[in-house]
Amino acid sequence: MAGLYLEEFQVGQVFRHALTRTLTESDNVLFSTMTMNPQPLHIDFDFAAKSEWGRPLVNSLLTLGLMIGISVHDTTLGTTLANLGMTETVFPAPVFHGDTIRVETEVLAVRESKSKPDRGIVDFEHRAYNQDGVLVARCARQAMIMKKAA
Repeated sequence: MAGLYLEEFQVGQVFRHALTRTLTESDNVLFSTMTMNPQPLHIDFDFAAKSEWGRPLVNSLLTLGLMIGISVHDTTLGTTLANLGMTETVFPAPVFHGDTIRVETEVLAVRESKSKPDRGIVDFEHRAYNQDGVLVARCARQAMIMKKAA
């Protein structure tokens, strides 16, 4: 697996993920309807055209999921035991159909578990940018990560 073990993470380490993804109208409408989110800003083009944005916004939870998903291959693929939480999540700029998202991840903290010697917790900050370099999403995430087998 490509994921790193607890011992391989260092505070201050920054991953600039090579994967990028252009978000489409289909992505947005499918995600919004699959998650039972009828917000017209996401799925009603007429409504969205009359909003301050003038067009549909990409569902922020799709942006959040994509941001974290893009990070997985370089950081936690096969070594995550659990996501413990996502905090301080913000969306400082809108995402629209056709925007291409790139992501970087910074390691904020690394600590061993106090109760289970085979794992630890890594605190990440994920940041997503659009094709113009504008920050569109940021969150702190805490993940339980395997240690290398003894």
